[in-house]
Amino acid sequence: MMINRRSVLRRGGVALGVGLGGMGLSSLGIGGLDFASAAAADPLAGVDPELRAGAATVLAMGAKLSPLTTARLPILRGGGAAMAGPLRPDVPVEARKIAVGPGIPDVTVQVINASSGAGSRASGGPRPAILHTHGGGFVAGSALAERGYLQDFAHALDCVIVSVEYTLAPEARFTRSVAETYAGLRWLHDQAEALGVDRRRLAVMGESAGGGHAALLAIQARDRGEVPLVLQVLTYPMLDDRTGSTVMPLPGIGKLGWDAQANRFGWESFLGATPGSRAVPAAGVPARCARLAGLAPAFIAVGGIDLFVDEDITYARRLTDAGVPTELLVIPGAYHGFDRVVPDASPSRRLIAARLAALRRAFGQPAG
Repeated sequence: MMINRRSVLRRGGVALGVGLGGMGLSSLGIGGLDFASAAAADPLAGVDPELRAGAATVLAMGAKLSPLTTARLPILRGGGAAMAGPLRPDVPVEARKIAVGPGIPDVTVQVINASSGAGSRASGGPRPAILHTHGGGFVAGSALAERGYLQDFAHALDCVIVSVEYTLAPEARFTRSVAETYAGLRWLHDQAEALGVDRRRLAVMGESAGGGHAALLAIQARDRGEVPLVLQVLTYPMLDDRTGSTVMPLPGIGKLGWDAQANRFGWESFLGATPGSRAVPAAGVPARCARLAGLAPAFIAVGGIDLFVDEDITYARRLTDAGVPTELLVIPGAYHGFDRVVPDASPSRRLIAARLAALRRAFGQPAG
């Protein structure tokens, strides 16, 4: 099914329900020309009313970072750490060092809800597991700061989660961080018995740049044939270096949370090449992968005014065209990272519920 967001916009405001790949009902909410013209003047014009208070906070933070440069990275990195919530006492967390490969130091992983070879609390058998990669535009964020967030996932799904503290750009290019995240996935698979994990029920998951890393992991898992995956969970994933460089967003898109200039900076830091140019190494960009057939089933969610909305819809369509079961959820009026900023708003709850439901289906668990 061909979905072109620009052609839909020209037809005015609509809301489409689209099933991609047979994994379930997807919702694609798209504004019209009135929204585009209004949002060009006011970045809050297209924001869902329940998300506006959080949007004002995001705008204030963006003003401190714009334009995003290496000199401003400490502000971005500090802001991400400030979002970390308190740890739950009922879900264990342990930091481990694991080997990566020749020439790369051991990497730290946060192991959440491991059961030391015991089974799940529900069945007594081995648990499903998720390899998680954190967001932050490839240049910020940390697995350490995500522990509380991931404890909630582990508790809700009765699963084990391993989150990789991959080396950030521009200190390291994509070849190193991709090697580190794949080492985490391979370690999770190899240590399944010790962690109480069912290696037949492994998923990868990430948000923003972490969604880009998770997509790259799904490609590597297919190509290497070492770790079978049941699902790739990509939340507003950063998939295409051309967004904001050779492909510019429509007015009102990508003004909150992560903009075109920040995207160019993040991709150049990650790839070591000018985004959108012929020098870009395709191995570091999921959207530049020529063959998507054979990848793990996918769940993709993105906000309707997120900078990544076009590239995420396009990737979902390409996966579907390649025969990969894919569920796409587009939340109208939602900006980048909205569910982390205003988690109790109904658009956020909708995303959270859909994501958990997709994981439960992949893990063979009853509906929550």
